Amino acid sequence: MSKTTPDAPAESGAPDDQDLGAAGSQLSTAPTDTLASVPGLGVIGWARWFWRQLTSMRVALLLLLLLALGAIPGSLIPQSGSDETKVAEFREAHETLAQLYDRIGLFHVYSSVWFSAIYILLFVSLIGCIVPRTWQFVGQLRGRPPGAPKRLTRLPAYTTWRTDAEPEQVREAALALLKKRRFRTHLAGDAVAAEKGYLREIGNLAFHIALIVMLVAFAWGQLFKTEGNKLVVEGDGFSNTLTQYDDFKSGTLFSTDDLTPFSFSLKDFTGTYETSGPNKGTPRTYQAALTYSVGAYGKGKKKSVVKVNHPLEIGDSKVYLTAHGYAPVVTVRDGKGDIVYSDAVPLLPLDSNVTSSGVVKVLDGYRNAKGVGEQLAFQAFFLPSYVKGMETASTFPALRNPVLNLAPYHGDLGVNSGIPQSVYQLDTTHMKEFKDSKGLQLRSNLKPGDTMTLPDGAGSITYEGTKEWANFQITQQPGSGWALVGAFGAIFGLAASLFIQRRRVWVRATRGADGVTVVEMAGLGRSESAKVPEELGDLAGILYDQAPGASGPENDSATSPDPHVVPAEGAEK
Repeated sequence: MSKTTPDAPAESGAPDDQDLGAAGSQLSTAPTDTLASVPGLGVIGWARWFWRQLTSMRVALLLLLLLALGAIPGSLIPQSGSDETKVAEFREAHETLAQLYDRIGLFHVYSSVWFSAIYILLFVSLIGCIVPRTWQFVGQLRGRPPGAPKRLTRLPAYTTWRTDAEPEQVREAALALLKKRRFRTHLAGDAVAAEKGYLREIGNLAFHIALIVMLVAFAWGQLFKTEGNKLVVEGDGFSNTLTQYDDFKSGTLFSTDDLTPFSFSLKDFTGTYETSGPNKGTPRTYQAALTYSVGAYGKGKKKSVVKVNHPLEIGDSKVYLTAHGYAPVVTVRDGKGDIVYSDAVPLLPLDSNVTSSGVVKVLDGYRNAKGVGEQLAFQAFFLPSYVKGMETASTFPALRNPVLNLAPYHGDLGVNSGIPQSVYQLDTTHMKEFKDSKGLQLRSNLKPGDTMTLPDGAGSITYEGTKEWANFQITQQPGSGWALVGAFGAIFGLAASLFIQRRRVWVRATRGADGVTVVEMAGLGRSESAKVPEELGDLAGILYDQAPGASGPENDSATSPDPHVVPAEGAEK
C-alpha cells in the first residue's frame, strides 16, 4: 500500500496516534481548557494564566450562570429604579433586612458593583474567546482538509473492498461523489480528503457573537433609556418634553436632546366589558383614539388607535396604554356665585370595577362668605355603577349609574410650605370639615347635574358629567432592536452548533501486491455520532456501484463494503 501525502506529514517514526491526531485536528476552534495549568513565574506569567482562565469555556459558562443568578433578586426584590413606592414599603416592613439589602445593592441590582463586574468580565471573556477562534476558523476555510492517516483502520468508521477499477478512476469517482454531496474535497497523494459541516462552527461563533450583541444592546439600552408616565384626560394632550411627564426615569448617559420630538391628543377612550358570566366586568375593548404629530412644530397630524400591547411607535419611542379611569367634571362657585374652579378631576381606581378616589383642590380665587381668602378641598369617591345599598363600591366598571360622593373641607392645603404633596391625597392637618345641620361632617352623593350647597353661604360644587382618562407609558430604549437580533442569532447559532455535525471522510485507492486495487474509506467526526458511520456506509454503497468488487479466488467477505459501517478494530468506541 502506497504512502499518503498529508498537508503536514509526520516525521519518520512518529507513532500512529500522532498521525491520527493530525487527521483529527482543527475539527473545532474551541480553545484548549487550561484551567489546571500552572502559571509561569513573574507578572507576565500570572497575567497570561489569568487571561487563559478568563477566556476558557468553563469560566465563561460560570460567569453566564452567575449573571442569571444575579438577575433573580432583581426580579423578586423591589428595585429603586422602577418602583420607589414598593421599596419604601419594604423598608418599613423589614428594617433589618433592608439594611442588609442596601449594603449589597439588592435594591438596585442592575447598577450594583458586583452585577456590573460579572457583566464586564463575561463581556471580556466572550471577546477574548471569539477573536482567536474567528481567525482560526478563517484559516481553516482558506486551507484544505488534512490528508489521510497512514492507518485508516484506526478511525471510528471504516470499510474496504477490492476492485478491478484503476486507482485513478476510483479517486476521480470519489472526488465527484463527495463534491456532489457538498464536501470540500481535494486529492492528497493516493487518497481523497473531504470535509463537511462547517456551518456547525459558524453557528458556534454566531451564538457567541449574538451573546455579545445582546450584552452591548442591554448596556446601551440601560445607559440611554427613558421611561415615563402621563395621565391624559379626554380632550387633553401630551408633548414629549421632560416637564410634561407625571414621573420620569432615565439612563445614566441620557440627555434631554435624546427625546423624540412628538405630541399627541386623546380624542376618545373606548372600554367595553363582559356583562354576564364568570368573566363579568372583564374588558373586551380597551383602546384609546389619538391624533399625533411628529417633529418639534407639530405638523402633519395623524390618527392612531392604541391598544394594550399594541403601542404607537414614533421613531425610537413607543407609547403604551397602561391604565384607565374616570375624571368627573366639577364646577365650584364661591358665595357670590362666581366660578372659581371648573375642570375634569382624574380619580384613581381602587378595584376592578373602577371604584375611584381622589381630591378636588381649589387653590386660588376662593373667598368665604366673610370675604376672607381660603382654600377648598373635596374628598371624592366615584362609583361608575352605583346600586342602592352598596354605597361603598361600584358593581360594574362601565358608566351605568355614576355617583360622585363628596366631603368638603376649607382652610390651608399647605401647598405653599415647600413640601411636595400628591394631587390624589388630602392633608387635613390645617383643614376644617364643613358641618351639616346635625353637626356631622357634610357629605353628599351627587348624580350628573346635581349640586352640593356649602353651609353659611360658603358656595357650592356641581357635578357636571364624566370624562374618561388613560395613562400612557412612553418608553425609549435604543438597544431593543439589536437585542432582538442578538436573541434570534443566538437561537439559530445554537441550533446549528447542536444539530450540524462536522466530519471528515477519506477515500484511499492503491494497487495491491497482486495488482488488484484496494479501496479504503474512513470517516471521523468531532464527537461520537451515529451519523458518521451511516453517512460513510451510504457513500461507500454508491462508490461501490461505480467500482464494484473484484471477481476471483481472493474474493471474500471483505470485497464488498458493509452498508452500516461499524467501528473498525482498534478504533475508539
